[in-house]
Amino acid sequence: MFTTILSLILGVGTAVSLKYTDVSSSFWSIFLGILVFVGVTVCINLILRKKISQIMYGLQMMLTEGQKTIQNRVNQFQSRPNGDPKRFMAEMEKKQHELIKSAIDYTKNFEKFRNWTPLFGKQINTTRMQFYYQLQDFAMVDKLLPKCLYMEQMTCAMRIARMYKNEAPLSEIEKQFKKFTIRLRRGKSYLLYSLMAWIFVQKEMLDKAHIILVEGCKVGSHDTMKKNLERLANNRIREFSNAGLGDEWFALFLEAPKMQIKRQQHPGKFGKPF
Repeated sequence: MFTTILSLILGVGTAVSLKYTDVSSSFWSIFLGILVFVGVTVCINLILRKKISQIMYGLQMMLTEGQKTIQNRVNQFQSRPNGDPKRFMAEMEKKQHELIKSAIDYTKNFEKFRNWTPLFGKQINTTRMQFYYQLQDFAMVDKLLPKCLYMEQMTCAMRIARMYKNEAPLSEIEKQFKKFTIRLRRGKSYLLYSLMAWIFVQKEMLDKAHIILVEGCKVGSHDTMKKNLERLANNRIREFSNAGLGDEWFALFLEAPKMQIKRQQHPGKFGKPF
């Protein structure tokens, strides 16, 4: 990393210069060299953090304004429907995709800092991967996943979901799951436990699904996990569902939200619904 190299050069240069010019003793030369190394590192990191934060703020503002514009169009259509609803929703989905593609393009502004900050390259890859996941461009997702950081459960869940969709051996999926759950903090892995239980249910390995949910409820319970644990315990397999996790679950694109069909109410004897 450029920050470390530059700081090291200045730190060592300071120590050597002080030592061989007889300005100070060996102890003080080394001490001041270390001090210069730390000081330069801190200063560079502060400058980089400020510049990166400015770009990140610009990205967030672009997404916020874009979402606001789309939501305003949706609100207008709902208040005054004009045209085919299906065509309108397709148009809004297209606008959403255009916004995400613009966000991906905007991340190019981070590239100049890739070699200055440790792991920042992986942070860039993680951000782009999540955007491509929203676009369901899984070819790009699979390409970026090995180069990502796995510090929160959504990114970890995306990795496991893609392993499942790509028909990776179940033993490899379990191994990756265990690595992620060890890495994540307690109470921050309910999505992972729910996902792994769902995979076992799909594989008709109900005993393993039950065990996973028991473990998940111990480290950080979630209402959806509790309900699914009860369903498995009472052999109500058809009722097993992660829909209670909401957008976090459906964002993995393993299942589509079920459309709720409203039953038509027929008027009773006095014209009131019964």
